[in-house]
Amino acid sequence: MEEAREVRTTCPYCGVGCGVVAEIAAGGKATVRGDPEHPANFGRLCSKGAALAETLGLDGRLLQPEIQGRQTSWDEALDLVAAKFSDAIAEHGPDSVAFYVSGQLLTEDYYVANKLMKGFIGSGNIDTNSRLCMASSVAGHRRAFGEDIVPGVYEDFEHADLIVLTGSNTAWCHPVLYQRMLAAQRERGTRIVVIDPRRTATADECDLHLALDPGTDVLLFNGLLAHLVQSGKIDADFIRTSTSGFEAAAALAGADAPSVARVAKGCGLVATDVQAFYEIFAGTERTVTVYSQGVNQSAHGTDKVSAILNCHLATGRIGKPGMGPFSVTGQPNAMGGREVGGLANQLAAHMDFADQAAVERVSRFWKAPGIARRGGLKAVDKFQAVADGRIKALWVMGTNPAVSMPDASRVRAALSKCDFVAVSDVTRTDTTRYADVLLPVAAWGEKDGTVTNSERRLSRQRPFVPSPGEVKADWRIICEVAARMGFGDAFAYQTPAEIFREHAALSAFENNGGRLFDLGGLTDLSDAGYAGFAPRHWPAPESREYQTRLFADGRFPTPDGRARFVPVRQEATAFTVDAEYPLALNTGRLRDQWHTMTRTGTVPRLMANAPEPAVDLNPADAAAHQLKDGDLAHLSTRFGFVRARVRVTNAQRRGHAFMPMHWSGQFAARAATGLLSSPVTDPHSGQPELKHVPVRIVRENTGWAGVLITRRDLRPTGFVHWSRYAVEGGWVYELTGTEPPDQGILLARKLLGLQRQDQLLEYTDRRGLAYRAAAIDEGGAMAEAVLVAAPDQLPTRDWLVSLLATRQPLSPADRHALLSGRSPAPMPAIGRIVCSCFHIGVNQLASAVAAGCDSLEAIGSTLRAGTNCGSCRSEIRAIIDARHVQAAE
Repeated sequence: MEEAREVRTTCPYCGVGCGVVAEIAAGGKATVRGDPEHPANFGRLCSKGAALAETLGLDGRLLQPEIQGRQTSWDEALDLVAAKFSDAIAEHGPDSVAFYVSGQLLTEDYYVANKLMKGFIGSGNIDTNSRLCMASSVAGHRRAFGEDIVPGVYEDFEHADLIVLTGSNTAWCHPVLYQRMLAAQRERGTRIVVIDPRRTATADECDLHLALDPGTDVLLFNGLLAHLVQSGKIDADFIRTSTSGFEAAAALAGADAPSVARVAKGCGLVATDVQAFYEIFAGTERTVTVYSQGVNQSAHGTDKVSAILNCHLATGRIGKPGMGPFSVTGQPNAMGGREVGGLANQLAAHMDFADQAAVERVSRFWKAPGIARRGGLKAVDKFQAVADGRIKALWVMGTNPAVSMPDASRVRAALSKCDFVAVSDVTRTDTTRYADVLLPVAAWGEKDGTVTNSERRLSRQRPFVPSPGEVKADWRIICEVAARMGFGDAFAYQTPAEIFREHAALSAFENNGGRLFDLGGLTDLSDAGYAGFAPRHWPAPESREYQTRLFADGRFPTPDGRARFVPVRQEATAFTVDAEYPLALNTGRLRDQWHTMTRTGTVPRLMANAPEPAVDLNPADAAAHQLKDGDLAHLSTRFGFVRARVRVTNAQRRGHAFMPMHWSGQFAARAATGLLSSPVTDPHSGQPELKHVPVRIVRENTGWAGVLITRRDLRPTGFVHWSRYAVEGGWVYELTGTEPPDQGILLARKLLGLQRQDQLLEYTDRRGLAYRAAAIDEGGAMAEAVLVAAPDQLPTRDWLVSLLATRQPLSPADRHALLSGRSPAPMPAIGRIVCSCFHIGVNQLASAVAAGCDSLEAIGSTLRAGTNCGSCRSEIRAIIDARHVQAAE
C-alpha cells in the first residue's frame, strides 16, 4: 500500500488559476483543499473547485481508442488519423485540414498542436474555443498595446479604491476573486460599480449598478472618455509621452456621446446614475476596470475593449498598484493558449503573421521551411469551411463544439458530413457522436504540465492518480501523429518538461526586449526544477529583473513604444428585437456549472441548486406571454429552438431573457443555447455575439409530467422534453410531453429496466391519469422508480431519491409506502440546495432565519453557508429579505 501524500496542483476550471492541494490517502482515495500558499487564492476554492475530488471516478470515462465505435489499438487509431490528414494534404493542400482545440489543454499540449499545424503541416487552421470567450480582449490588447498583455495583477484589487465590473458576473464566474474584492470593500472602503443588463449576484453587493441595454458599452465608455476630457481629469503628460492617437479618439467619443443625457437615453439608464459613475471614475485614481464575456461576446467586442482601454490610457491609470484594465479569462489555460499561438490569426509566442520577419524567425527556430505564411480560419469560419467541404479532415481536442458553437445545428450538420473527424476527449459528448476516431486522453489529476491564469501567472498541473485504461496525454498523442506524418525528428519529446523548455526558448529567440512575453529565464529549467516549479508571473526574461505589473514605465511593445488610442463609435447589435422575436436573450454561466457539464454535471451537490435548464423572465414578460413559474417554454430564434422551464424573477429586466449555456444532449433533450445563438462575429476578433439574440418564447401545452429515479445512465428518446441531474447513487430524469397522460404513462413505463414480476410494484389510477412503479433489486433495495401524473400533480420524491443512495434492503413499511413517494417515518426535507459548498438547503436557511438569524454573518456562524466561496450570498440575502418583508406585513 502506498504512503499517504500531498500533491500541489492547479484547478482545471476558470482563469483564476487557484492552487489545489490533493491529499491522497494510503488506500488511494483523494480529497482536495485550497492551497493556502498559492498566491491566486490563498486557500479559497469555489463550489466547483471544492468538489474536484468527486469528479475523479471512472464512470463514463473513455479508456480505449475507437474507430467508428469499435474499440481498437492505439497504433491502428493513430495510423488512421495520420493517414487521413496526410491524404487530405496530398490531394487538397494543407488548408484542407484543421484542428479545433481548447483552453482546457495544458500549455505543452497547445504548443505541440500549434507547432504541428502551423510549422509542419503548413496551415494556420488551428483555432481554439478561446475564440468564443477571449478573442475580443486579445484583439483589443493588441490594438492598444501592440501585444496581448494584461498589465495588472490580482493584488491590485486590494489596492484599488474603485473596482468597475463590466460584463462580468464575478460573484458566480470568478468567486474567489470576487471575495477579494468584497474584502477590500469591507476593509478599506473600496467602491464597486457593476455594469450589467441583469441584476446578478455580483450586482447585489455593489455600490452602483448600471443595468444598461445590451450592446451599449461603447456608448457608456465613450461618454466617460468625453467626461474625463471635459472635466480636465486626463493625464496630459502621460498622453503626450506614452500614447498616440488621443485627439482622434477623444473627438469621436465626444461626437458619439456628447452629453450625459444622450448616453443615458442610448444606454437605457437614469442620467443621475450615469453622472454618478462618471464622477466616481474621474475622481478615483486607483481604479481597476474588470471585464469579461459581457464585453467580449459581441459583434463589436473589440471596440468595447478599446473604449475601456481608452479611458485608462487617458488617465494614465495603468501598470500601477490598484489601477488598470483587467480582462479576466474564462478557462484555466486560455492565456497559455494565447501565448503559444493557439488562435488561428496568431503565429507563436506573441508573434504575428503580419510580420514576415517573425514568420522567418519561427521557421528557423522550428527548422520548418514549410511553415504557414498566413493566418487560418477562425472558429465560426472554420466550421463553415467544414460544412462546404473545404476542410476534409478535422481534429477536435478537449472541447464540445456541437453544443458550444453558435448556430449549433449548422455545426452538427457540418460534422456529420465531414470526410474525417477525430476527437480527443475524456468522456462521450455531443461532439464525440460524430467522431470517426475517438482518442481517450488524460484528465485532471492525471495531466502533467503548466497553465497560465488571468494575471499572467504560470502554475503547474501535476498528476496524483494513475492514468486509467489506455489513456494518453494530449501532447504525446499529437507527437505520435506527427511522427507518423513524417515529422518525428521535430516532435521527439519524451517529457512535458522538454516541451516547456522549447516553448520558453522560442519566446526568447531573437527577442531583445521587443516582445514582453519572454520566458528566457526558464529555458534551462531542469527536470527537477520543472517538477517543483512554483507559481510565478511572466515575463521571466534571462536578463531583466522580475516584474509583476507591466507598463508602469509608460513604454509599450509597439514600434514607437507608445500605447495607441483607438477611435470607436457605438454600433447596434447584430440583430434587434421585433414583433416576431420580441425578447432579447442573454446567455451565460451558472455558479456551480462549467461549460457543457462533462465534469460538473456528474457531481450531485453541483447539480442540486439548478437541476434543470431554465429561462429567466421578468414577471411582466411572463404574464404577457401567458407563462408562469415552472411552465415548459419553447424558445426560438432565427437559428433554432430549445425548450426550458420558466423561472420568473425580478432580477431579469423587462424585455430580456436569460438562459444558462451549460445543457447538452447528455443532460437534456434540447436545451443547448448554441442552438439559439447568432453566428455573427466581431470583424476584428472573429468572436461571435453570444450575449444577444432576439427570441420568441411560447408556452408548451404539456399533458403530463413524470420522473424516473434510477441507477442507470440513460438517454431517453421519444419525449417532447426531458432533463436529468445526478444524485447520490444515480440519476433523476424529469420527463414531460404534450400527449394525454395515458400516452405519457406508456412512454415512461418503457424506461423501466427489465424486471421480474415479483420485483416490480405498480399502480395505475382507475382513470388512467396517474402511474407509479418501483423496482426492487435482488438484495431488496429500491433500484428505480417511475412516477407519472398530470402537470403539477407529481408527489414529492426526496425520500425515493434517498433510497437510491442508501441501497439498503427495504422494510415492509418502506415497501408499502414506496408508491406514495412519502417516507413512513417523518423525514425533514432540506429543500433545494443553496450553499453547495456545505450542502445547505433552502428549508434549513428559512428555519434559521425564522429562528433569528437575520444577517449573512449570523447564517454563516450558524450553518456555515456563504462562508467559503461566497457565491450563494445573494440567494441567502434574498431569503433573509423575504422574511423581513413577511414580518413587516
